[in-house]
Amino acid sequence: MTKRIIYVTDGDAAAARAVTTAAKSIGIGCLTLSAGNPTTCTYEQLLESIAEVSGEIAVLLFDDAGQAYEGRGEELMVRLANEEGIKVIGALAVASTERSGDWTKVDVSVDRYGKLSEWGVDKEGFRDIEENRVHGDTVYSLDQLSIPVIVGIGDLGKMGGRDHPKRGAPVTATALQVIIERGDVTDVKE
Repeated sequence: MTKRIIYVTDGDAAAARAVTTAAKSIGIGCLTLSAGNPTTCTYEQLLESIAEVSGEIAVLLFDDAGQAYEGRGEELMVRLANEEGIKVIGALAVASTERSGDWTKVDVSVDRYGKLSEWGVDKEGFRDIEENRVHGDTVYSLDQLSIPVIVGIGDLGKMGGRDHPKRGAPVTATALQVIIERGDVTDVKE
């Protein structure tokens, strides 16, 4: 069985709690082994853990801890995207305050109010100044991969408390749901 994977480009403790909460609320698996700031697990550990996650869809968190260009988290994302038996159906491109030049195109963004927009969003989940583009520290490699749906989003678990896990991480849940709905329709990004 092919495991369908959703990448999340943030791995700090708040993001891990938000993604775990959101994934549980919509009934998909979540693997936090690759979380951390930065990601520290090995590729072999990651593959082994993916095989153990129940269900057809699993969410994985990756983080570069602010490193410019391709860092540890992105190295794992690129390698995993080429693994047999794994299909990356989407990614949450998490915005950061750092505008170091690392950015990615997004198909849609989810703002801090859970509304979809063609505009990028900033770390706080507010509409940014650029259409279909998000700046972040672990997004550098996303454009190089064949990911059907990339959703821009603010800082997971935060956004002024609107995405807090105690509230069910609703912004994160909405973004994951968008990927599940659209990721099944589109096989490869043109």
